[in-house]
Amino acid sequence: MTVRNPGPLPEIVVDERGERDGGPVLLLHGGGVAGWMWRPLIEQMGPGHRFLVPDLPGHDRGAQTDYESHERTVDALAEMLQHREDRPAAVIGFSLGAQLAVLLAVRRPDLVAQVGIISAQAEPSRWPGMTLALLRTAAPLAKWEWFARAQAKELFIPPTLFPDYLRTARRLSTRTLLTSVGENMRFTVPPAWASYAGTTLVLVGERERAIMARSAHHLTRDRGDGDSETIAGCGHGAPLQKPRWLADRLQAWLT
Repeated sequence: MTVRNPGPLPEIVVDERGERDGGPVLLLHGGGVAGWMWRPLIEQMGPGHRFLVPDLPGHDRGAQTDYESHERTVDALAEMLQHREDRPAAVIGFSLGAQLAVLLAVRRPDLVAQVGIISAQAEPSRWPGMTLALLRTAAPLAKWEWFARAQAKELFIPPTLFPDYLRTARRLSTRTLLTSVGENMRFTVPPAWASYAGTTLVLVGERERAIMARSAHHLTRDRGDGDSETIAGCGHGAPLQKPRWLADRLQAWLT
């Protein structure tokens, strides 16, 4: 039997913001964007935190390496935390990043003190093949500014961050797009999540698709942290739609 060598883990490019001696908070962005999506939230957060803000593989400054899988990305994030931090971090993820936060906590609970989950799909999509085929066809359009502006509006990206979004969209390869979306659509809650010992917070927008509300239930039903919380009037974009509200809620949870 031939054992495939997966090669070295992708390098994780990380920015640090906040207080040098603050508690570490790892912020994991969603698919198709990058670490810049957290700027509005960080600007609203109170003192006491040191934010680690990576660009995931295939995204913006991480675009030199395509997105391979959730598994490889979690391994790379764990390696990064292990080398940078001498204490467990709070991990907060949005969408695809929230799925990674769950997997990181399950795989390396020694590195993760708390997990904040914002808008994570945790129920497989129907007809993923059809969705991926449409994405493959539309992928070249993302390089055009007019198309990127339409997408940015759907993603609640403010005008001040549009240049960052356009740059990220132009760097995103078709392979990264299809792989990350495919992983997102197939994600389910790992059995070990129920026994993760850290505290968790699960948030979902009131105006998100029904599958997202069901996913929030899947993520809380076997745990003792309480039910998920709904963000009133919010779609799939809480960190950009309601950064002030989200900062207040996360500040209370983190402290």
